[in-house]
Amino acid sequence: MKTKIKQQLLKFNTLRRIVQFLSFLFFSAIIFNLGSLPILLPVLWTWGLQQNTVGDAFTALQLMLSGWSMQSATTVFPWIAVASFLILGVLIGKSLCGWVCPFGFIQDLVDFIKTKKMEISPSTHGSMTYIKYFILSIVLLISLTFSASKLLGGYKSYEGALGIFAYAPFTVLSPAETLFATLPRMVNGFSVAVMEKPLSEVLSGILYLPALFWVQLFILIGILLFAVYVPRSWCKYFCPHGAIMAILNRFSFLGLRRDPVKCVKGECRECVKACPMRVRILELPWEKFSDPECIYCLKCVDACPNKAIKLTYP
Repeated sequence: MKTKIKQQLLKFNTLRRIVQFLSFLFFSAIIFNLGSLPILLPVLWTWGLQQNTVGDAFTALQLMLSGWSMQSATTVFPWIAVASFLILGVLIGKSLCGWVCPFGFIQDLVDFIKTKKMEISPSTHGSMTYIKYFILSIVLLISLTFSASKLLGGYKSYEGALGIFAYAPFTVLSPAETLFATLPRMVNGFSVAVMEKPLSEVLSGILYLPALFWVQLFILIGILLFAVYVPRSWCKYFCPHGAIMAILNRFSFLGLRRDPVKCVKGECRECVKACPMRVRILELPWEKFSDPECIYCLKCVDACPNKAIKLTYP
């Protein structure tokens, strides 16, 4: 029994859970009573909390292109946000997705719900992985065209047409924004209202919440339910951060390698079965592989009975 517990504690996945939990606490300055820090990371987080220690680089990219913080029609190239993606993407690949991202942590938590997992065919899975690139393309198209309209001075009508999607088209409907900012604000407002108004009046007010809130809630619930049946489904199919990092992951210094002597490729597929991102590990090169979908969760390393898979850097 002691040996089994010791083996479990020595697994990378145990360490990863600890890092995920500590990162989740650090992301909100409420926990440590810290002020805001100028840190941008390519992870799915929120800008809706006043006490934020970390900013979402993709949201920053959208806001800076749109000139959201400017009083004039000036836009600013998002150098810091782009640098965050490029530098971290090259240095450590998509490892932040597996070890730090708060929404990735939430998906791993809902994966503990005991239910029969959904089997998605390889062809369907391959097609669905392109959805995140489509979402990324739409968001960048809106942000870049809105930025261009601001530079040309005729953005008012375009801004009116885009409405709430003008300044951060993805973040408006982001499940992380709903989960980590919108819902907490709603709960806080509800608790205050209950103390000041009759309960019947408060409950009737819920029916008149904005349509946008119900759309956000529907998307969040749908994403979390999908993650229950398909592990890390948001990361695999929908996350625009993951789309950017997948491109950069091909050039990452960080990678994995398989020992050709220890790996019994024809007899064992434990690494492939353990991978939540469905990386075809056994079809990749021995020396080093940095698959676009790999989040370096190292479940494959833990699962390999022959210890044939190891991290490599650079």
